[in-house]
Amino acid sequence: MQTAILAWADHLAHNRRRSVHTVRAYVATAHRLVGFLGGHWGEGVSPGRLAQVSAADLRAYLAFRRGDGLGNASAARELSAVRGFLAFSAGEGMTPRLKGPRVKKGVPRPVSPDEAVALAEDVAEMARAPWIAARDWAVLMLLYGAGLRIGEALTLTGAILPLGATLSVTGKRAKTRIVPLLPQVREGLEDYVRLCPWPIARGEPLFRGAKGGVLDAAIIRRSVQAARTRLGLADRTTPHALRHSFATHLLGRGADLRSLQELLGHASLSSTQIYTAVDAAHLLDVYRNAHPRA
Repeated sequence: MQTAILAWADHLAHNRRRSVHTVRAYVATAHRLVGFLGGHWGEGVSPGRLAQVSAADLRAYLAFRRGDGLGNASAARELSAVRGFLAFSAGEGMTPRLKGPRVKKGVPRPVSPDEAVALAEDVAEMARAPWIAARDWAVLMLLYGAGLRIGEALTLTGAILPLGATLSVTGKRAKTRIVPLLPQVREGLEDYVRLCPWPIARGEPLFRGAKGGVLDAAIIRRSVQAARTRLGLADRTTPHALRHSFATHLLGRGADLRSLQELLGHASLSSTQIYTAVDAAHLLDVYRNAHPRA
């Protein structure tokens, strides 16, 4: 089974172009499943035996995982990984039909433009060195001003220099997209490059940690968490919320869904359509707060 799991990991990484984090999570699920089935059946698990997995076996596995505290969303992701592994190792059509837990789709919670800027300013002001302040400002402006995921921002390299009117970004599944650079975002990046004490060669990471290594996303998340506490902002004010705000504010100003899909790097339009619900929610808030009969 170890060989089968390694083959699946290779398939996910190279054929499906899944991210490193997704491959790691799915492989962990495969190991958990094989370990559980060995105990559940009381015998060793082989690819041939795996083809005989029943819906009852999968329900037992999900119940076992629920005991670890998994919610509906996590259980649904676990089941999706299990189905993929079974289909790969046992063959398409061999996976038993099992309805997954119902997952209520959440609506992204954007922050206002003023809150986004105040957050970035506070993070920069609390930095321990001018170049780190410029770095943190540039990262957060890429999230809010260009709609990047934090992982996309931190994987940028010196190859983007010198900056132009647009930026080439590699997102999920190695999909590349072009995003416009607002003058304010470009200025923030240029300030950081000018102040950074580390040389930024073409193939080197753009954003550096305090000791010159690759900047860890956790550092930005902790800085944002501290800033939102100081500013009294809601817990929903996270780095990813800045990307949601980028999308929501563009939609509110008349951007069409197809263009927004391209800017965000969504594989399907259904992923982008959640922002129509966000905009509708904002309209309802305005109506309730402004209409005398509301």
